Amino acid sequence: MFDGYDSCSEDTSSSSSSEESEEEVAPLPSNLPIIKNNGQVYTYPDGKSGMATCEMCGMVGVRDAFYSKTKRFCSVSCSRSYSSNSKKASILARLQVTGKPPTKKAKVLQKQPLVAKLAAYAQYQATLQNQAKTKAAVSMEGFSWGNYINSNSFIAAPVTCFKHAPMGTCWGDISENVRVEVPNTDCSLPTKVFWIAGIVKLAGYNALLRYEGFENDPGLDFWCNVCGSDIHPVGWCAASGKPLVPPRTIQHKYTNWKAFLVKRLTGAKTLPPDFSQKVSESMQYPFKPCMRVEVVDKRHLCRTRVAVVESVIGGRLRLVYEESEDRTDDFWCHMHSPLIHHIGWSRSIGHRFKRSDITKKQDGHFDTPPHLFAKVKEVDQSGEWFKEGMKLEAIDPLNLSTICVATIRKVLADGFLMIGIDGSEAADGSDWFCYHATSPSIFPVGFCEINMIELTPPRGYTKLPFKWFDYLRETGSIAAPVKLFNKDVPNHGFRVGMKLEAVDLMEPRLICVATVTRIIHRLLRIHFDGWEEEYDQWVDCESPDLYPVGWCQLTGYQLQPPASQSSRESQSGSSKQKKKAKSQQYKGHKKMTTLQLKEELIDGEDYNFLQGASDQESNGSANFYIKQEP
Repeated sequence: MFDGYDSCSEDTSSSSSSEESEEEVAPLPSNLPIIKNNGQVYTYPDGKSGMATCEMCGMVGVRDAFYSKTKRFCSVSCSRSYSSNSKKASILARLQVTGKPPTKKAKVLQKQPLVAKLAAYAQYQATLQNQAKTKAAVSMEGFSWGNYINSNSFIAAPVTCFKHAPMGTCWGDISENVRVEVPNTDCSLPTKVFWIAGIVKLAGYNALLRYEGFENDPGLDFWCNVCGSDIHPVGWCAASGKPLVPPRTIQHKYTNWKAFLVKRLTGAKTLPPDFSQKVSESMQYPFKPCMRVEVVDKRHLCRTRVAVVESVIGGRLRLVYEESEDRTDDFWCHMHSPLIHHIGWSRSIGHRFKRSDITKKQDGHFDTPPHLFAKVKEVDQSGEWFKEGMKLEAIDPLNLSTICVATIRKVLADGFLMIGIDGSEAADGSDWFCYHATSPSIFPVGFCEINMIELTPPRGYTKLPFKWFDYLRETGSIAAPVKLFNKDVPNHGFRVGMKLEAVDLMEPRLICVATVTRIIHRLLRIHFDGWEEEYDQWVDCESPDLYPVGWCQLTGYQLQPPASQSSRESQSGSSKQKKKAKSQQYKGHKKMTTLQLKEELIDGEDYNFLQGASDQESNGSANFYIKQEP
């Protein structure tokens, strides 16, 4: 092990926008309960003015479908572009002062259905950003995971929390005090030499290392990706004929460094000898360019389209819709995403599908083998099962920070369901979305109440605080049986406050620095560092859109750093006060006791509410659901 030691000598030598204010909206006459938008009908029961203009792109659309509380932007993309580019003055001048009409692109968007407009403009933004590399991502200059974690004493989620990530299932006993061989940077020799270092702290794939011999001196500590090519198990230098040279700073401390290493390394742990091979194998992906798949249509969530794999990065796929002639109409997702399926899947379960204008496959394109896709749990639909019209709670795929009152609109084959968000559905069902019955994104009636999560009531519903008992009675509906929902809670290992890298699912090409802020059994609340809470997302603990710290560096993907401090400080005080007031109001609505709830009978059934887990718990026994008794 120590044959590689060489005692050779060496010479010494933006964020949030600025102040916002809610616009006063004049009530509409009672005879105008419906807004028609180019053939697409939106009910609007709360009697307020229904149209708004995006301050970023100039698009005109239904006000309630606009993003943010102040309804100033048509999409998350516009909101973020507006903040990051600091274009408030020029845009307001164009739209409000000079009277300059909206852009040509905005006029085109006005002719499309609402959901299509939102998605199309987000795609338009992405296309412009792809063409201009300087705008494709926030600059990483000045950001370092190591400095970020050290300066704030943060803790990162361990690699074992991410089974889909490289080494997620074979990370082993890599922990603090494990010894490795790494390049010696405290050296002036002309050749590359190595030295032993110990892991002081782990943060995902990244490790804070300290050279042997420095004891408690952190002067030359450095961060390194454990899965990188420059980190090796102890003994690698001897086997490879590489020299071990002590750092120049401490070279004078010992005369017999070989004896020092023998003493320090006896009984110490190191990486497995085949560690680099395992890393390489775990980064081999079965999906290849030119494979064809069925993927959700980002312009109409209710249907799928054919797309072709353009590239694969760390298991993430850049899919280009087959009809895109210039190959810019793309969609990013992980190869294990529930949004992609084999060719023919839609027909097999009765899902809506957009037929391609291309009559035959392009040269070199081929259908992806069905066995490569993520498997869903088999379910028995022959007995008691979900039915159309049943009520439930679901994460809104167009606003992932909210869990909403929802309805089963259609029951498909193989356990798949079409879900609609109450109060904001298009008349033609173009914004329905597909969840499997075992999906961790749908919940039984009362889930939010039990776990102290704010449930978003139907848009325009004025009987607040919202109570399921009253709503079910008023709508003549029934709740989906609790026993049909997924109650499995894996031992995922996440804790509140842990850092990770997470996909911004509203702009899935972006992966951002993020934090786990709440844990409700298997449900995680993901906050994007430096951004407002309204951008938070509810994500399942086994989501393939979550990655360990250092994943982007390992795979070569672009990481979005936290928003700047100046951007955070630019938030208006009034905006903060409104959020605080809303939070206090929400807390006041959660005082209903178990006894009161138990007295409310829904269709003659008795609901017993069981206590849910606190935010500090990472796992549970899945008893956080309502127990339905006959």
